[in-house]
Amino acid sequence: MTTAYAVVIPTLARDTLADCLGALAAAIGPRPREIVLVDDRPDPDPVALEHPMHVLGDLRDRTTVLYGGGLGPAAARNTGLRAVASPWVAFLDEDAQVGPYWCEQITRDLAAASPDTAGVQGVIAVPLPARHRPTDGERETVARARARWGTVDMAYRTEALKQARGFDERFLRAHREDVDLALRLLDSGWGIRQGRRTTRHPVPPAGRWASLAAQRGQADDALMLRLHGAGWWYKAAARRGRIRSHLAVTAAGATACVLAAARWRTAAAVAAAFWAAGTAEYAWARIAPGPRTRDEVTTLLATSVLIPPAATWYWLGGLWRHRGVRPWREAAL
Repeated sequence: MTTAYAVVIPTLARDTLADCLGALAAAIGPRPREIVLVDDRPDPDPVALEHPMHVLGDLRDRTTVLYGGGLGPAAARNTGLRAVASPWVAFLDEDAQVGPYWCEQITRDLAAASPDTAGVQGVIAVPLPARHRPTDGERETVARARARWGTVDMAYRTEALKQARGFDERFLRAHREDVDLALRLLDSGWGIRQGRRTTRHPVPPAGRWASLAAQRGQADDALMLRLHGAGWWYKAAARRGRIRSHLAVTAAGATACVLAAARWRTAAAVAAAFWAAGTAEYAWARIAPGPRTRDEVTTLLATSVLIPPAATWYWLGGLWRHRGVRPWREAAL
């Protein structure tokens, strides 16, 4: 059985790309037959990729750079998929760093795959600081990096991907397009197994409002609901999330404002109390496991007020935008 493989890396030309490619170039074992970098910046500048490409060494000759047009990671991976001829394609995130024996380990993972195995996932390690408990952002990185079927390091059989028509490009952000693909493959009779190769995923730097910006992903959860039904959370062993709580807290806050404007003070106070209690519970659920530094607590208090209405906005917007989407099985007929 052939274990020849290609590597596809969607990139926005971040500083982490050089570390990613350097780790790949240094890994011991059979080298990838092809490497495809898909520059997914809306206005790519080839100069930004010169240094990362330089660290590839002798792998540079088998590396191709394509342009994704800024359409998101799902579309970028499809662009890379269409360019490879190897029987397996390994997708890596540009902020991941494969282990020192990764090339040898992935070859073993692929050789051990049965004919009905579509994908083999790598083992992801997220280094965390030992001097304090992980922050909210660090815990989120761990949860996403270790999610089932995540494409931080995921190898798929090229034939299986083409049968499934690749990633669904309606997912414009990361972290749901991989689950959608895996569920479609599993429902079609393929299997996905856990491999033994290891990849490191450092915690990326994040701004104070990163958790608020991440609520855009609620629109992708709404698309998942349309495609796979309400039970997709359980099939994927994914975190349910707090959208129901966010909807309730946002409704309570909006109701309090409306009642106050109508001068129904007692009813407004009751609604406001529900809003305050829900917001406080959410804030404490995020603060309690963390280091509880002043900066962390301030950030979590502010974002815990803003996240419920933001999540509600993107969730409802996603439901409306994807209102005509049929379950994937019906659409495939």
